[in-house]
Amino acid sequence: MPPRTRLQVLRPFTTNVFNRVSRRFAGRLPGFGILVYRGRTSGKPYRTPMNVFRDGDSYVLALTYGSDVQWVKNVLAAGGCDLLTRGRTVHLVEPELFVDPRRRQMPQPVRFFLGLMRVTEFMRLRIAPS
Repeated sequence: MPPRTRLQVLRPFTTNVFNRVSRRFAGRLPGFGILVYRGRTSGKPYRTPMNVFRDGDSYVLALTYGSDVQWVKNVLAAGGCDLLTRGRTVHLVEPELFVDPRRRQMPQPVRFFLGLMRVTEFMRLRIAPS
């Protein structure tokens, strides 16, 4: 199990304040998106703002709080989710967790920041064929 990220301490603030504000713009700005998925037991719909990075026919997401968070479990259980990014909806499938201590899938400035925060876990989701 990778070490806890330094961002864990910010999680209550992020969940209760930042996510509520960022949902208003995250679906339109480059490098951001909103994951749309359902709770695996409740069936309740969720919308979680994220930093997202396109890599060919996939998107890669940094798991800034690690892989043991509810949204990750929900997306894995469902086998995918929708992503609102740059004003459009993309259906994503085949979630895959991976660990990369060098953060090679991330742009250089983001890679540096994630290194400071000890983020080493990521999720890759493939864009579903239309």
